[in-house]
Amino acid sequence: MIDAPGLMISAPASGTGKTTVMLGLLRSLADDGIRVQPFKSGPDYIDPAFHLAASGRASFNLDTWAMGDGLLDAIAAQAAGAEICIGEGSMGLYDGVATRGQSGFGTSAETAARMGWPVVLVLDVSGQAQSAAAAALGFKMYNPDLPFAGVILNRVASPRHERLTRMGMEKAGLTVLGALPRRGDLALPERHLGLIQAVEHPDLARAIAGYATFLRDNVDLTAIKAAARGRAIPQSDALLPPPAQRIALASDAAFSFTYPHLIEGWRAAGAEVLPFSPLADETPDPTADLVWLPGGYPELHAGTLAAADTFRSALRRHAETRPVHGECGGYMALGEALIDKDGARHQMAGLLGLVTSYEKRKFHLGYRQATLSAPLPGHAPGARLRGHEYHYSTILEQPDAPLAAVADADGNSVPETGSRRGRVSGTFFHLITAEAP
Repeated sequence: MIDAPGLMISAPASGTGKTTVMLGLLRSLADDGIRVQPFKSGPDYIDPAFHLAASGRASFNLDTWAMGDGLLDAIAAQAAGAEICIGEGSMGLYDGVATRGQSGFGTSAETAARMGWPVVLVLDVSGQAQSAAAAALGFKMYNPDLPFAGVILNRVASPRHERLTRMGMEKAGLTVLGALPRRGDLALPERHLGLIQAVEHPDLARAIAGYATFLRDNVDLTAIKAAARGRAIPQSDALLPPPAQRIALASDAAFSFTYPHLIEGWRAAGAEVLPFSPLADETPDPTADLVWLPGGYPELHAGTLAAADTFRSALRRHAETRPVHGECGGYMALGEALIDKDGARHQMAGLLGLVTSYEKRKFHLGYRQATLSAPLPGHAPGARLRGHEYHYSTILEQPDAPLAAVADADGNSVPETGSRRGRVSGTFFHLITAEAP
């Protein structure tokens, strides 16, 4: 068994300052010499890279809709050796889907309850004072069994504003763990899928150091550490096995959306992960058994990818004898062409007939469940997979055979079925796990 005391940083909604608090708290604890293990509740592949930069430890996703109990325990066990766990919630505390998944509805509250972590609710108190306590009390009482550590007041306008808001919290019996003054210079840069990637931040180290100083000056770190609780985690070997022994993994600013628990599972099983950069016109390792292109932002680098002749030629040679798979952005890069936001058409690898357009934007977001009609590396036809789709690209042409029957979290069919041609396959959803047969 592994002890995993921790806290869940959550909020009533997105955009309230959770990430600022999370990064500042991770760095503050790490600077104090505390071994802190970050986690992300829900299907997010951008935030964990920021968590790693702030804490020095890889961050892992915990997802009650996509993951069963064994996998959740196996991922939670990555906290071995840590003194405290800090989880960052997604959306609002109780926001999830309408249809139950493998172990829940995908809410941050479920993750907190399952791990035994008390909730720290980050409240944007702009435009209110004592009334903020009514909202916070509602979040606490909506599920009285959920452990609740207290609140951090964010975007406080003045000492008077803070005093009035604290009065309301005291009347409601809620612990105030900190009050953060309104600061417009602390927001992380964003683009169409949310935050920019950690590797793209112009000065991430200084930004995180600034968040840590901000937290130290305005929250009670001693009280926050004292509030950490958690349950003992049983040992589990339920991480997803590798799809091949030697895996060439595209890894750069265009291809970086990988779920850390997948890579950890591959390595734990003895697979070799061999990174390479398509943007640098590098070739996948010629001895690799599989080339895997994860998601990312190929639409922002389409011209560079179109000019990467060495990479594309090597990819085609590999596909003659061994499998190639792409997820979302990787899927787009395996296609015939990609049309950027300005309407320019860029030639891609041409291993699939897919043509996608970022000029004709359409938002695609949500959990996905897929039943394979053809093999995907590591999974046989008929396998049931769970994943997540998040992109703005539109399919203009998809002439190849579908890879799977794909549905959303409620079981409604979606048209993005993925496709296959020879040894090449691709999906718009990012794989999270496979259901047990």
